[in-house]
Amino acid sequence: MTDVEALLFSLSWSQPELWLAGFALVATLVGAAFGDRASGPLSIGAALVMVIAATLAALHRPETPVVIFNGSLVVDGFSAAVKTIVGYSAAATLLLASEHLQRSGDRRFEFPVLVTLAVLGMFVMASAHDLIALYIGVELQSLAAYVMAAFRRDDARSSEAGLKYFVLGALSSGLLLYGASLIYGFAGSVKFAEIATQIGDGNAGLTFGLVFLLCGLAFKMSAAPFHMWTPDVYEGAPTPVTAFFAAAPKMAAVALMARVIYGPFGALEAQWVQVIAALAAISLVVGSVAALVQTNIKRLMAYSSIANMGFVLMALAAGAKEGAPAALLYMALYLPATIGIFAVIQAMWRDGKPVEDVADLAGLARRTPWMAYILTALLFSLTGIPPLAGFFGKYAAFLATVNAGLVWLAILAGLATVVGAGYYLRVVKVIWFDAPAPAFDRTGGAVVLTAGVSAALTVLVLVVGAGAVQSWIAISAATSFAAPPLP
Repeated sequence: MTDVEALLFSLSWSQPELWLAGFALVATLVGAAFGDRASGPLSIGAALVMVIAATLAALHRPETPVVIFNGSLVVDGFSAAVKTIVGYSAAATLLLASEHLQRSGDRRFEFPVLVTLAVLGMFVMASAHDLIALYIGVELQSLAAYVMAAFRRDDARSSEAGLKYFVLGALSSGLLLYGASLIYGFAGSVKFAEIATQIGDGNAGLTFGLVFLLCGLAFKMSAAPFHMWTPDVYEGAPTPVTAFFAAAPKMAAVALMARVIYGPFGALEAQWVQVIAALAAISLVVGSVAALVQTNIKRLMAYSSIANMGFVLMALAAGAKEGAPAALLYMALYLPATIGIFAVIQAMWRDGKPVEDVADLAGLARRTPWMAYILTALLFSLTGIPPLAGFFGKYAAFLATVNAGLVWLAILAGLATVVGAGYYLRVVKVIWFDAPAPAFDRTGGAVVLTAGVSAALTVLVLVVGAGAVQSWIAISAATSFAAPPLP
């Protein structure tokens, strides 16, 4: 195959990324020409492009992994599933953002461009097959996210959120890059396939590099003890931006961590499983306990996300055969509920200003029954109450963990689930039994649509089709991670 043929072959398997990159370039030119007047059409266009990219990724799933761009990226069932989930999640949060920014007077054409570039970075993360692509994907997503967190320049909390995210994000990028440099130094290559052949007894340098790499990725997925940025950024960033942070970037970070530990470092499972299990245990404890005392609903959701990342890490620690599909299933069922909850939070406006305290939801069942029913169902799903979709995700994570022999971690996760039920049910109690607080302002159509679709997915569609979703994910993961080479 000539260089030109190889390039054309690679491009043919990169259609989702080409759609995103092309739209980002065109949107930048349109925004420069028409200014903020183009913000609305560009937001709709970006959401459509993300749906197209996600659909293309789902439809063009190869039966066996296809390596492209000289080994830098790989297209397989796992990456296709991740891109599908990321694309649809990002499109939903972008529609929420369009309405929110118009309401708050912050509509600028740069926002859909930033979201598109962040999603492009996540797609690269899902397909990364060497250390260079890994770092480019992470940084492309992160740099756009820093700007999005501080998008409301005149709001002190938003500016503080962006600054904290940037400073702590730079630290995590340093950890990730240092780990990558150690791996390159001891393996002599940046390509995952070649790194896997260099793993053997006594190569402590690769193990140290992997630990630093995992610490950097743990920051991106808000896993404790690398969670310091999460509560402040969730609280300070605009609500749809927080919804975006709680959904798509976490999916991409989970996928990249799976790609690293199950791919080039599959033979070091005895070493990395200790790190992943420790991160899972700390995340479960910190997230569940800290959420109990939160009065701000966005900070509560921040600690909830930390605890939920503990469940995902618990699944990842179970190994490629059962852990990968369990983690992917958990995220696929977790994201709709999370986006729906943030859609309801976005509807919490009173007298033209957003309100965020749990107490502001008091008596919601008597003021706005449809919102109370939706929020209650979504909270029950995150709790893991059957037969809602969240139960199946937790069941898969527990089953994989127990089968892997990590019984102590499953017991800890069970205790964390009980504690988690406490802070979720506290919100439900406020909604249904407290004296009504003043009514919220009129809600926009995008919020109602997003919350309704999320509830439908969580209560009906994903429950009825849980078996089909699980089969699709299992097939996607099974064809992506080969048996690790012997050391």
